[in-house]
Amino acid sequence: MSRPRTSRSPRRLVLSVPVALGAFALTVSSASATSTPAQIATSKTNGVAYLKSLQAADGSYAGSGLSNEWAFSAFAAAGTAVVDVAPGGDTTKNARTVYRNLLSTASWPSAAPVVTDYERGTLNAYAAGIDPARVSASRNLIANIYSYWQTAEPGYFGPSANFNGTVFAALALRGAKTQAGANRIPQTLTDRLVTRIRANQHTDGGWTYQKAEGDPTALNSASDVDMTGAAMAALCVSGVPNTDTDVVQAKNFLKSTLVSGTGAFNSLYGVNTSSNGWGIAGLNACGINPQTGDFLTGAGKTPVDFLIANQYNPGGGFKYQPSDTSPSAYSSIDALRAVAGGGFTTAPPAPVTPGAPKWVAQSAFTAGTATKLALTVDDGAGNLKVCSVALTPTGTTTTLGDVLTAAGGAATPSGCVTSVTPASGTGTITAVNGKANSGSNTWKVSVDGSAFAGAARNKVINVGDTIALRWGA
Repeated sequence: MSRPRTSRSPRRLVLSVPVALGAFALTVSSASATSTPAQIATSKTNGVAYLKSLQAADGSYAGSGLSNEWAFSAFAAAGTAVVDVAPGGDTTKNARTVYRNLLSTASWPSAAPVVTDYERGTLNAYAAGIDPARVSASRNLIANIYSYWQTAEPGYFGPSANFNGTVFAALALRGAKTQAGANRIPQTLTDRLVTRIRANQHTDGGWTYQKAEGDPTALNSASDVDMTGAAMAALCVSGVPNTDTDVVQAKNFLKSTLVSGTGAFNSLYGVNTSSNGWGIAGLNACGINPQTGDFLTGAGKTPVDFLIANQYNPGGGFKYQPSDTSPSAYSSIDALRAVAGGGFTTAPPAPVTPGAPKWVAQSAFTAGTATKLALTVDDGAGNLKVCSVALTPTGTTTTLGDVLTAAGGAATPSGCVTSVTPASGTGTITAVNGKANSGSNTWKVSVDGSAFAGAARNKVINVGDTIALRWGA
């Protein structure tokens, strides 16, 4: 899959790839109206084999700069557990363990990270079966994302000019659910994200990676297939139904770009498999079949047909553009995920490696090891604060009171918590940021999407918990 990014250019091959494995004969186009289940199954099998060939000898897919870690979302969509992907069958170098170790290093992702780094990590960790909030004692990717909340423009993550950061925040925060399958962030935060995504929809029904809200020229400019797929997926993973007007308009935009003879989407960057993959991923995430109805052309072609027609078989790699003579690693990831029916991330499938668990996660704080927690504070009057709280626990658990105390001086962005009553002890919290309990309207707390209940300072908080405070009945 192409990357969340701060600048936009046509996506060509970035890394060298194993051409010998990926570039056998192209798939012969089917005479049928849509790709058959058998054709899709073959495409998935061969595509998975090609993506496995991209693994380095040390088991890695990710490193400095652009990388192939997005393969994890494609593996999961195709039913292959990332922990089962190991070079030469050496399970000690399985892709999940190697990736988790990378994410846990203090130097990851770079000396000057941007929000999309952590969104990329969240989406791929989740697909790999790594709880993104509990990567290690020190790494909480959800908290990392929270730190990019824009207090001056609530609902945006990262600089609003780079709108893709907000789209991928929704994909990551709503798409990467808890191990139990629950939405880990509160509805108020979801609503803010959805509002911003809707406000950036162009008049043609699509989106681009740049901010358009409040700018008539930008709103009336041409959209691109890629970000339309991502943005409509972000709406749908946030609970917006596919019958919603904005989702229908996005679907109609994608339909308007179809090339009848091939089934391809004609993107701003020309006909290519990566854009096609993103468009299909958006449809998949919204439960819209990319092979019937609006997406079956008069010539009997669909977007899935276009992808499979540009796959080398049995090598399994996909071209970026039909005129290319070798496969592209990134395009192969985008295409396989789409053919397999995936959105922008997928819950990990059950491993086949003996003894390998479906999920791995840090189970407790490590005393003395600095960490972060994700916190929202909703005063019930439309004032939502979002932040990442830095703290150094003294035991294997901490308390809500200690988290709120830490938030007073070590939150990013600052100002999440300015005061708490009581300021110490173990009792019920009666006021936050100067707003006091009043009758049935009291401060309540939710952890990892649990039901809101009375907030007390001695509430136990565990490693990686996503904490939501809310004032109300």
